[in-house]
Order: sequence, then C-alpha cells, then structure tokens
Amino acid sequence: FLTTTHGRLDLPGLPDVIRQFPEASFVSISDHQRLPLPDAKWIGTIQHGLPSELLRPSYEDGSYLAFLGRLTAEKGPEDAIRIAHAARMPLRIAAKIPRAETAYFRKHLEPRIDGEKIQLIGEVDDIKKQAFLSEAAALLFPIDWPEPFGLVMIEAMACGTPVIAYRSGSVPEVIEHGVTGFIVENEEQAVKAVDELGKLDRRKVRARFEERFTARRMARQYEQRYRELVTAAAPGFNMQPQET
Repeated sequence: FLTTTHGRLDLPGLPDVIRQFPEASFVSISDHQRLPLPDAKWIGTIQHGLPSELLRPSYEDGSYLAFLGRLTAEKGPEDAIRIAHAARMPLRIAAKIPRAETAYFRKHLEPRIDGEKIQLIGEVDDIKKQAFLSEAAALLFPIDWPEPFGLVMIEAMACGTPVIAYRSGSVPEVIEHGVTGFIVENEEQAVKAVDELGKLDRRKVRARFEERFTARRMARQYEQRYRELVTAAAPGFNMQPQET
C-alpha cells in the first residue's frame, strides 16, 4: 500500500507518527508538500489530474477576474478584491461562506461586495464552474498559506483560463510563468500581470493542461508506483500493465 495525504503536513505531532512507520510508503501531491516531513518514505510526487472532458476550454478573452475558493483570509479574497479594483476589472467570487468564517466575511468582505464591480455569486457546481472559469480573463489565486496543490488552478487551465497566483506552496510547480499564467510576489505585481494577460495564448494554457494534468496521466503514475511496490515485495511476481 501507499498513502497520499491531501492537506498540509505541518501539523503538530505528525512527524512523530510518521517515524513510527518507517517502511510505509508515501506519495506527495507536490514537492513542497513534503517539506515538513523529511523522514517519511517518499516514493514519488504525483500531481492531481482531472478528466480531460470535464471542463471545456474557451479561447475568447474573458471580461472579468475570477476568484474560486473558500472565503478565508489564507485564500486571499481581500487581496483579490484590491487587485481587481486597482486593475479596474470586475471581480466575480464563486464560494460558499464557511460557518466558521462568518464573522470574517461580514467584517472584511461583505462591505466591499457591491453586486456590480465585486459580485458574490455563491458556490458553483461543475456545470456552473465551466462557464464561470471559461468566461474569465484570469483566475486570481492570491494565497497566503503553504498550498499543498491547488486544484482550482488546473480547473482554470482546463478552461483555457490563465492564473495569476502568489508564489506560495505548490504554485511554482503548477503554474508556468508566462505560459499558463503569472507567478507574482504581491498585489502590485498582480495588477501588472492583469495588464499582461493579452500576451498569453489560451490555447497553450489548455494544451499544457492536457499534457500535465489529466486524470489518465495521474492514474498511470499511481499504477507505476504500485507496480514498483509489488516488484520490491515479490521480485519474481510479474504484474502486467493493463491497457486503458
């Protein structure tokens, strides 16, 4: 067996637990995710993937900036609002309000949501997410935490939509600066990146998704890791690959 954890790993006591199982194999979803657990038996990094047909691309210039994620301070919705204002672009926020974050929303976000320039459209399912992302000029991802992966980034890429993201956590492993989006250090650079969106080719954004982030690629990588584990445990066992 192998274990993949999907959250942040800088949790109290977790290193002590991992040390109790030195032979247990782990797969990370980004290289950055591994950093708090150097003693774990890492046998690979396998980035997330999506079914290639789940989200369809649009190659038309979008008319607004998009924010998709939890409305918590670490996800950067306040930064997204300020970036949109400074760039003179509308911002549409697709998210639910976590019960634990109600006070944060009412104090820091609700007064800035005017229903015109800054719109909160609520939570979106896969069908609504398609239009929400594909019609956006860019996805804003101004995170302030060690993001283990950031699935929303590849959802945007599947729609041909570039991503403007802060350099944090796994972002540099997912976004190719100047190809699928822009990696920036702060709000000022993010605003400048909005002005540079016309230099990106949305067809290339989708193409890079198909090359790097499909579910088929992810499944094949996991299959290979299991094959290696089986071979190591029983060297004479012949596990033939299956056609998919």
